[in-house]
Amino acid sequence: MTEIDRLDRKILHELQREGRLTMTELAGRIGLSTSPCTERVRRLERAGIIQGYHARLNPEALGRGLLVFVELTLSSKSAEVFEKMRRELLAEPRVLECHLVSGPFDYLVKARLSAMREYRDLLGQILRKVPVPAQSNSYVVMEEIKEGLSLPVDTVVG
Repeated sequence: MTEIDRLDRKILHELQREGRLTMTELAGRIGLSTSPCTERVRRLERAGIIQGYHARLNPEALGRGLLVFVELTLSSKSAEVFEKMRRELLAEPRVLECHLVSGPFDYLVKARLSAMREYRDLLGQILRKVPVPAQSNSYVVMEEIKEGLSLPVDTVVG
């Protein structure tokens, strides 16, 4: 694991806020010259701490205003069943996130869709591809209170 110091935390904080900063702008914000700042960013990328840079899109503007969470509970569990589910859910572009979880259900799926009819289609497709009988519970989001991708870097253990 790469050691993360105070300057690395500042870099991570700034890049999470604004990933399109030039190295010169970033260096100025954290109090370094461009060359050592660039090397720190490259080190953080090589270590896998910085995994990528992304544009954040407006779902409403793209006709994807419906946010749905789905709990999936499988009737039986095995490594083969979990692997088949993994492949199927990875292949579905409307699924933004999918987590195998502990607790009363097996998977938590997050999807962004255009309308309820698209959700019915997606759920039907997922349930048809499940290798064993499954049960689902759905939660349609009425209001998004907070959604973000930024991690608090002030608490990163270094």
